[in-house]
Amino acid sequence: MPEGPEVRREADRIAAAIVGKPLTSVEFGLPRLARYTRLLSGQSVIGVETRGKALLTHFDNHYSMYSHNQLYGKWMVCLAGKPPQTNRSLRVGLHTQTHSALLFSASEIEVMPSELVGEHPFIRKLGPDVLDRSLAWRDIAARLDSEQFARRSLASLYLDQGFLAGIGNYMRSEILFDASCHPFSKPANLSRRQRGALARSTLEISLRAYQQAGVTNTPGRVRTLKRQGYPKRDYRFSVFDREDLPCYRCGSRILRVNVSSRRLYYCPQCQPPAAS
Repeated sequence: MPEGPEVRREADRIAAAIVGKPLTSVEFGLPRLARYTRLLSGQSVIGVETRGKALLTHFDNHYSMYSHNQLYGKWMVCLAGKPPQTNRSLRVGLHTQTHSALLFSASEIEVMPSELVGEHPFIRKLGPDVLDRSLAWRDIAARLDSEQFARRSLASLYLDQGFLAGIGNYMRSEILFDASCHPFSKPANLSRRQRGALARSTLEISLRAYQQAGVTNTPGRVRTLKRQGYPKRDYRFSVFDREDLPCYRCGSRILRVNVSSRRLYYCPQCQPPAAS
């Protein structure tokens, strides 16, 4: 499933292609949405934003479209009249004179008055978006210290979209490693300094994943591994998907555990358990 940074990059591509341009046509591949074709055709997209892993497309007639890629959905942008060659099922097509934004394979799509976006069941339950520019590390530290979240394991907490929206499986492992936090520690067992470090790592790794197209390893290490001829799969992550390989920091063997059927990776040397 795409995580917050990937969805935000999709939103950027869509916005660059079609925002501010009248839609020459709109098409929906799901029959239940066909009634919105006339409502949105001829309108202009005035903004594209993300809330965690959800994408919101806003139109100038005060309507918005919610979409969630889930496991298989994917937005593609192309020149008008030159759709990509794919076997995927088209769910949404937003066409201007110059470009088209196409959503394939997703099924979680809704159109609603923009004023009701905040009442959508998924949106309503979300915590702050981890890529929100107004989100500060102190805000995250306060949430870690709150009664609602302080006594949950970090492994569980960092996949809860009600804690922070947009963090997924690979980011969880990478954030906890960057902050030297054991996945089964609880915020309540961390010192104030450790919670602050974790909050800073949360912002830094999330922003790095967004800016570097999913690469979360340190920039210096990435440059070194690239010079040595390593492919992206070997330099992309610090710990995620690196089971039994040596830790880049200490050389210890990276471990993998499954938490709620989701894989998590960590270094037992660099991420010791917090004192209870």
